[in-house]
Amino acid sequence: MKKLRQPTSLKCFACGKDNPFGLHLQWYNNYDENQVETEFTLNDNYCSYPGVVHGGIIATILDETSGRAVLLSNDFDRLMVTLKMEVVYKKVTPTHTPLRAVGRVIKNGTGRAQVEGEILLPDGTVTAKCTSILFRIPQTVKDQWGQAEADEWAHTTPKVEE
Repeated sequence: MKKLRQPTSLKCFACGKDNPFGLHLQWYNNYDENQVETEFTLNDNYCSYPGVVHGGIIATILDETSGRAVLLSNDFDRLMVTLKMEVVYKKVTPTHTPLRAVGRVIKNGTGRAQVEGEILLPDGTVTAKCTSILFRIPQTVKDQWGQAEADEWAHTTPKVEE
């Protein structure tokens, strides 16, 4: 199965390719499952207690993953920001373990969307999940991006990888 990789931002903490402190995650559209996915392993730089990923990092990954689900259409004018997010931590998320995050759209409107996300262990166990309400990014926010960031999203075509 081919994967369609979504574009990344320049400075975003979760995906920013120019952010030296970021997670540098990459998301792929999985049209068979109607979801976006990312795979990653976090080291102890992202822990709260030894061997446990910090809950704020988990929330960040869930926020970005679930929010990217509205981009399954490859319409990057659909970029949205989170208005409200509820996270449920079901189990400890370990460091130094291959993890997967998935995001799905529950409801998709013109200016708002409801989405959900999960973090999964290699055996499929869900360690954390979220539901969120998103809304369109206000133009005043987009106006602050600068030309390089705006171009990154406006002129990017998703990349097919095998």
